[in-house]
Amino acid sequence: MPEISRSEVAHLATLARIDLDDAELDHLAPQLSVILESVASIAGVAGDDVPPTSHPMPLTNVFRDDVVVPGLTAEEALSGAPEVDEQRFSVPRILGDEQ
Repeated sequence: MPEISRSEVAHLATLARIDLDDAELDHLAPQLSVILESVASIAGVAGDDVPPTSHPMPLTNVFRDDVVVPGLTAEEALSGAPEVDEQRFSVPRILGDEQ
């Protein structure tokens, strides 16, 4: 069983910039050891004839091809706007001067 010591937990916490007190270090060390044991047991399940994969089923890309199509001109886009200011949509101010 892989063991992780209290000092290793403290070192990992320092690297992750997590401030742990003594009680938390004592509490986390055995829990992290259990996690390491679980990962080690899973690693031992697959034999040498089983290739490593990220998914059990093959994945295919479901996105369509990115094709450039003509868009609206500035005049067409602004034609339905209630107010226009220098080829831009004009909208009412919602924030006051305090922002």
